[in-house]
Amino acid sequence: MNHSSLPESQKEVGSLWIDLKTLMAVRNLQWRAQKVVDGFQTGLHRSPKHGFSVEFSEYRPYCVGDDPKTIDWKLFARTDRYYQKRFEDETNRRCYLVVDQSKSMQFGSIAYNKYEYARTLAATLALFLLKQRDAVGAVAFDQHVSDWLTARFRTGQFQRILSILSKSCSGLSTDLVAPLEQIANLVKHRSLIVIISDFLVDPDLLHSPLSFLRARKHEVVLLRVLDPMELDFKSDKPVLIRDMESMAERFVDPIMVRESYKRKFDAHSNALQNVLSPLGIPFVDLTTTDPLELVLSSFLSTRQAPTGQRAS
Repeated sequence: MNHSSLPESQKEVGSLWIDLKTLMAVRNLQWRAQKVVDGFQTGLHRSPKHGFSVEFSEYRPYCVGDDPKTIDWKLFARTDRYYQKRFEDETNRRCYLVVDQSKSMQFGSIAYNKYEYARTLAATLALFLLKQRDAVGAVAFDQHVSDWLTARFRTGQFQRILSILSKSCSGLSTDLVAPLEQIANLVKHRSLIVIISDFLVDPDLLHSPLSFLRARKHEVVLLRVLDPMELDFKSDKPVLIRDMESMAERFVDPIMVRESYKRKFDAHSNALQNVLSPLGIPFVDLTTTDPLELVLSSFLSTRQAPTGQRAS
């Protein structure tokens, strides 16, 4: 299983591109996604490393037997390689972006909450994949699937995805089992399924629906979005904790409970890894302070790395 997070050095570099606080202060979700994708592409074009580049995202290598009329000669002059333009009906893959809209995603100890980050991430991935001419769909869930958009590559698809992502977190609790079962029954063609959630559920319950998805030959990637406070529970004074789903409240002294919290948090993470590892499902940990350009890079690296290896 690929279980990774963004290296600190990468976070520092990424922070030079787009300030997340400024980005999230803009309400226009399409603008956010466009800025992140533009920043990511700029970073790739400036990179001295060779290999994957979105510069050729709308082309594929020319092969013997292909129509020479499809060769892009201007691109050949720049790269000394033969590429042919893709036609609009060509797609690399089908992808479904599955976004958690339960109440727990409303938690945030900084200027924005987990859901704002998650939906911006989903919009960014959608825009990038559509630019790659992939068919992209969107699924929103809480206790069940609340919105469904079939994966397609067509005019207006990004706006339809934004419409789903623009809805607020209306669900009371997180139930990944029922939504995953619905997805497995509805997605008939082999697809990439990206699940964006805080995964605050019993990991053991995920084994059956995730196994079913893998048995149907779907590629599954989990992106766990957490607030910084959920990782370290650091605070210098007692804080009022509210359960975002039950709305129950209590005052807690972080110093007194930090070690116990950390043990339970680590145990939950380990249990989640134990479920995902035998299934070969990549699992990327994100915090709401991680630069989205680097998240996109990490996502691509995780998908390209062989199963069982850690993505860098």
